[in-house]
Amino acid sequence: MSFLSLTDRDRDEMLATIGVESIDELFRDIPEAVRLHGQLELEPALSEPELVAHLEELAARNVDTSRELSFLGAGIYDHYVPAVVDAVLQRGEFLTAYTPYQPEMSQGVLQAIFEYQTAICELTGMDVSNASGYDGTTVAADACYVAKHVTGRSRVVVAETLSPQVRQVVKTYAPGFGLEVIEVAHRDGVTDPDELAAAAQDAACVIFQQPNFFGCLEPAPELAAAANDSGALPIAHVDPVSLGVLEAPGEYGCALAIGEGQGAGNYQSYGGPHYGFIAARSDYVRRMPGRIVGETTDVDGRRAYVLTLQTREQHIRREKATSNITTNQTLLALGGLVHLSWLGPQGLREQGETCMALAAYAKERLGLPLLFPEQTTFKEFAIRAGRPAEEAIRAARGQGVHPGYALRRDYAGMEDALLVCVTEKRTRADIDRLAEVLAS
Repeated sequence: MSFLSLTDRDRDEMLATIGVESIDELFRDIPEAVRLHGQLELEPALSEPELVAHLEELAARNVDTSRELSFLGAGIYDHYVPAVVDAVLQRGEFLTAYTPYQPEMSQGVLQAIFEYQTAICELTGMDVSNASGYDGTTVAADACYVAKHVTGRSRVVVAETLSPQVRQVVKTYAPGFGLEVIEVAHRDGVTDPDELAAAAQDAACVIFQQPNFFGCLEPAPELAAAANDSGALPIAHVDPVSLGVLEAPGEYGCALAIGEGQGAGNYQSYGGPHYGFIAARSDYVRRMPGRIVGETTDVDGRRAYVLTLQTREQHIRREKATSNITTNQTLLALGGLVHLSWLGPQGLREQGETCMALAAYAKERLGLPLLFPEQTTFKEFAIRAGRPAEEAIRAARGQGVHPGYALRRDYAGMEDALLVCVTEKRTRADIDRLAEVLAS
């Protein structure tokens, strides 16, 4: 069967409908010199069994966390994704849904987005969330744009302990937004509130990460207060999994909360796609990027959901939009909603406590110097491997273990530093195995 199952009769009918006698006449305006004569130089087509076998062979070259032991983190995490997530996401009405511009046809998708927004607000302590963003980096750029319009200022302050990828994306967007980006160096793995306060004078916003890229807990309330005192919007980039045990950004004075949602309900997927989240106080609801779904009633008085608080310019007139990214990751965000609903508040707390307990055991069991021994951590911590980090990584990979992330890729002077991540999927036996591999 050909790729397009059209008969000669079908083609003749289409040509007759548009008033053209032949295919050649249809393309007569294309110069002869740029036409392709003959067949494309492609390999012969494979049969379906041959194609399946070929794809299986290619897939077998990849390695995943079900086959090798991984302590990699640095923004993408190997958390457990329950089967109910896939069961819901594979339903046709969610899997193939497009932008819900017509509420009369899209109540299921709109309600799912509304419930997602509610979960993010409860998690972050904020008043309003959008329908999701591309990932944890682009939502940071969007937050800077919100801050610029709210404050009328054009300087953005970011902590050096903020994810290097997030910082890079903010710097990439900054020229187009007319922003200047200032970095505040870390002190022993965390950000000093006084230094942040000095940098935040006349700034539109301050962005810090909690827990930060090194896994350390920042003095978040002090950092938020320093930003507020300077008239800058404090923005916390948070790990949703941590919010079962750590205080919500809205509770310690942040104006916006942003983050990468992958750890809640999404697989690692070779780094993406995933979903980002952005939530804010109600003061900034009109500046929020992307889409927002609201609850209303229909003509019969029944509860209904619609896109709200935005004009059509958000989607079709770039110069008047609050964001140049007007789409969202509804399906992947739905995975986050299902995951958070499956866990519930107590389950999320237990997941966080398990990560912390296993990380504490790993610190002791590995017996290697901590890069920041005085700092409290969540599920990640940095160690000194006693040799170049890449060398330790290569040796461990040879034994089927991925020991962590080499911090020298992003930070000078950390040639021997490994960022180790321990999620609830790792066991004490897994950690013992890591200790043996690093010791050998």
